[in-house]
Amino acid sequence: MNNLMDLGGGVGWIMTIIIGGLAGWIAEKITRSDMGILMNIVFGVLGSILGGMLANLIGFGGVPYLNGWFFSNLIISVIGAVILIMVLKLFRQRQGA
Repeated sequence: MNNLMDLGGGVGWIMTIIIGGLAGWIAEKITRSDMGILMNIVFGVLGSILGGMLANLIGFGGVPYLNGWFFSNLIISVIGAVILIMVLKLFRQRQGA
């Protein structure tokens, strides 16, 4: 369970929530959404998982100087959260059409 709540850089579950909340908030501002703090944390943490998978796919997952680095975790989480928010917005638009 501890590995599930870890952004991959050994930050632990408390920092995962903090980084997730910050990443979700930044992604919310980038996408001009209004989700609230709880959804910011959820999208930030889920975005970190998606962002981590994408980073591994393109070869950035194993870069030693990025492991455990706060800003790399944040950037990867923001990218993943933005993608998730955009997918949610697209899904909502198709539901309304």
